[in-house]
Amino acid sequence: MPTAAEWIVFLGTAALFAVTPGPGILYVLARSLRGGRGEGVRSVAGNGIGAAAHVLAAALGLSAVLATSAVAFTVVKIAGAVYLVGLGLYAILHRHEDAADTGGPARRWARSPLLQGVLTELLNPKTALYFMALLPHFVHPESAPAPMVFLLLGLIALGLAMLADLGVALFAGSLGTKLLASRRWRARQRVAGGLTMIGLGGFVAVAE
Repeated sequence: MPTAAEWIVFLGTAALFAVTPGPGILYVLARSLRGGRGEGVRSVAGNGIGAAAHVLAAALGLSAVLATSAVAFTVVKIAGAVYLVGLGLYAILHRHEDAADTGGPARRWARSPLLQGVLTELLNPKTALYFMALLPHFVHPESAPAPMVFLLLGLIALGLAMLADLGVALFAGSLGTKLLASRRWRARQRVAGGLTMIGLGGFVAVAE
């Protein structure tokens, strides 16, 4: 387990990472502006589930594959970029669609901010590398099992990130809810959110 001094360093680093704009927090922002607080909160939950999978992978050592294999990292990165660009294009092309035009259950589930949040975070290799880069510095196998400490520290970092995401969702969601009353503003919101997703996909694609 980390020492008292290491806890301070870890919590400070995790808090700084939590408030630093990245694919997860920008996704929450875009969905909150588009669909209000409800979509924003579900996006936060989706991001949390996706990041939790990375925490578990780090605890089991699977994230090391992404850290050591350029091919695996590139494949995941490009898949994530394509997915984000696809979400952005869909939002723009369907900007005039009413909330009632939800289609069948399969289509509603595919458009779910919860599911899209999970996929957005799962397909972000930087999250896996973040946990692999940060957590080992605070793990001391001689004092506690390494997988258990990895899991504990990862979940704490995840909790801080979700609190930051939730703050964005509540703030942007309240603004989005007010604007949703106007059909014209709703269309503009979706275009802005779509462009954000496309830009985010481009950022993910070129990031080293």
